[in-house]
Amino acid sequence: MENIQLGLKENWKQFVLLIIINAFVGGMIGLERTILPEIAEVDFGMAAKTAILSFIIVFGVVKAITNYYTGALANKFGRKNLLTLGWVIALPIPFILIYAQSWNWIIFANVLLGINQGLTWSSTVVMKIDLVGEKNRGLAMGLNESAGYLAVGGVAFLTGWIASEYGIRPYPFYMGIAFAFIGLLSSWLFVKDTVHHVNAETTTSNLPKLKNVFWETTWKHNNLGSISQAGLVNNLNDGMVWGLFPILLASKNFDLEQIGKIVALYPIVWGLGQLFTGKMADHLNKKNMLFWGMLVQGFALLLLIYATNFFHFAILSVVLGIGTAIVYPTFLAAIADYSHPQQRAESIGVFRLWRDLGYAVGALLTGILADSLGINWAVGSIGFLTILSSIIILIRMQSNKPITMENNQKENDCISKKKVELLMASGEKILILDVRSSKEYKEQHIEGALNISVDKLQGKLENLKKTELIITACGNGGGRSTKAAQLLTEKGFNVKWLCGGTSGWK
Repeated sequence: MENIQLGLKENWKQFVLLIIINAFVGGMIGLERTILPEIAEVDFGMAAKTAILSFIIVFGVVKAITNYYTGALANKFGRKNLLTLGWVIALPIPFILIYAQSWNWIIFANVLLGINQGLTWSSTVVMKIDLVGEKNRGLAMGLNESAGYLAVGGVAFLTGWIASEYGIRPYPFYMGIAFAFIGLLSSWLFVKDTVHHVNAETTTSNLPKLKNVFWETTWKHNNLGSISQAGLVNNLNDGMVWGLFPILLASKNFDLEQIGKIVALYPIVWGLGQLFTGKMADHLNKKNMLFWGMLVQGFALLLLIYATNFFHFAILSVVLGIGTAIVYPTFLAAIADYSHPQQRAESIGVFRLWRDLGYAVGALLTGILADSLGINWAVGSIGFLTILSSIIILIRMQSNKPITMENNQKENDCISKKKVELLMASGEKILILDVRSSKEYKEQHIEGALNISVDKLQGKLENLKKTELIITACGNGGGRSTKAAQLLTEKGFNVKWLCGGTSGWK
């Protein structure tokens, strides 16, 4: 078996390929984003908002269930196989949208689209997290979600423009035929499975396994449960924007081209913003990012009620996109932080089950409210729920740092750089043991440190002396260094781990 390394640079070719594939995944959603409500009214004479939004309800339910089973079955059937299957299911979708003679055919196309999105998007998410390992998860998710939602926004704009120039069918859907065939061939011929990367990370992970992945990710685990409820509410308001926003704009007498521009702004800003917010999630407090992102979304939705012209709606679409960009990669990075590598695919699947059920809940709730009380009531209610979700995060979500098996170590097991230097100066026999990979060690290390990676430490204990103080060091301290310290302590060595790791040793 080839040497498996974790990291963005180490796996950049597969990572870039998966980004391109996920752009095609997003493009399939973008086909419907602007013009499907228009097709419902113009081609099929539908007026009730609940009926029009039925395609989103069906899509959301099917995608949510598929998300869960994609995560649950990823280790058994392989990520690549599920990704390829998703593209096979996508092949008939654009043809059905082109030739549909009744709204039931549109509903059927969205059943297939839900399965396609659940299999393909879930697989690309999990595979990218597998490739990068512990570092740069936020950046990885930012790049993944950015590619997908930039494609959603770009294709939504293009379909709006094509429909205004050439009619709402068939020309806007020709792009979907290309997306499906290119996605299938790329996944089948060029993508490699990432199961070996999961196995490699498992040897160094110090996260405890969840007792019940479904229920703990759903609600019982304070952090995972807080993230899952926010994911549901986020997509609840996105379902409203997807289905009701074009109708709201049409009621304000905007033409199809103007609607396409405004509707496209939201996912484009959402997509571009994640190029920055994904990396921010690797460095900033994830709880704070989720709280502020949801709060910004909530107030943007409430202000939509008072918008009157193109400029107002455009600005609020941008603000809504910013709020969503803050939370979207952070959701997935945080779920990965709190899940053991062997349970990560399933935990992400559970999160994405609840998150994408938000599409269905949002479409159904806003459809009922819009039909009974009016569009403004529907928009305002969703805005209020989004603000409430941010408050749940603020109150219930705990520390940004995951609880690990080594977190119960005493505070004095961590030794500062200053204390190490004082001990060295006093003549104390000290060995600094760098427990990162050899590649990380070569890139940067503490002068004089011995390098034995934590996964190889058990077999190299003969290289260490029990008569000297061993200081274990990893990248930032508190992860692999504590795992190594725990192992060495059990074997009778005098050991402490370095506070701040090699990053804090300047």
